[in-house]
Amino acid sequence: MSATPTVNGQVIGQAHYATRAVLKRLLATTGTTFHQSVALNVVADSGDAMERGRLVDRMTGTLKIDAEAAEAAVAELTTAGLLEEVPGSTAGIGLTPAGRDRRHANRAGIAEITARLYAGLPAEDLAAAGRVLTEVTARANAVLARA
Repeated sequence: MSATPTVNGQVIGQAHYATRAVLKRLLATTGTTFHQSVALNVVADSGDAMERGRLVDRMTGTLKIDAEAAEAAVAELTTAGLLEEVPGSTAGIGLTPAGRDRRHANRAGIAEITARLYAGLPAEDLAAAGRVLTEVTARANAVLARA
């Protein structure tokens, strides 16, 4: 009989990669990559438009990717007609109606999967895991900032 492991990098990594694989499969049904989905979410969460540099900064800081990868995702979304330059605005780049529809479709699928993955887990366990993972993330970001 195996004991439940204490949270560590391996346990966190296994959960990350398993849920990321589920997400990737879902996003593929709408023709969206993971980086593209993050860009759509960041723009939508910023009121459907934002300055392009801020978008790239958010993506690089959150995903730990380089600016070129973030710019590539933004360019792909623009080419696909899901993001567009906002002329005469300091916002810079915004969601198109098709971009809002794509994000909505992705979010609906994610909500369904999330409900299944977290069903039956005690709220206090989820809260404790959230606190621990938030602190680990903050500490890792601090280590990266010092490097």
